[in-house]
Amino acid sequence: MSKAAVVYWSGTGNTETMAAKVAEGAKEAGAEVTLFTASEFSADKVDQFDAIAFGCPSMGGEQLEEDEFEPMFSSCEPKLQGKKIALFGSYGWGDGEWMRDWEETCKKDGAVFACDYVICNEAPDDDAQAQCVELGKALA
Repeated sequence: MSKAAVVYWSGTGNTETMAAKVAEGAKEAGAEVTLFTASEFSADKVDQFDAIAFGCPSMGGEQLEEDEFEPMFSSCEPKLQGKKIALFGSYGWGDGEWMRDWEETCKKDGAVFACDYVICNEAPDDDAQAQCVELGKALA
């Protein structure tokens, strides 16, 4: 059984809803899943998991949330070489540039993507929630 972490930051609940669906999919696929908020996760936990899904909404000028999520994620980056990951998040404006930039950062870090990222505009609709379940299954 693989061990997966779902790590997220959510301001309005949209990314939290997505995180729950990612965890649901990973559990359905047989993984042992632990759900963490960004403040509960740190670089010293990365090696405890076979795979990690990171979720963060777009903030400000299409960037990661900078008070909790971004510092936590930056501390994890040196440990992402060869690590199976997936990315997800919601946005309220723009076109998803923050996610493309984040994906590029992870590629430079040497992370291995389980699947394509999942993004949605505002609250995740049924389609976005189904995509999150599939992301979780791919992570497992």
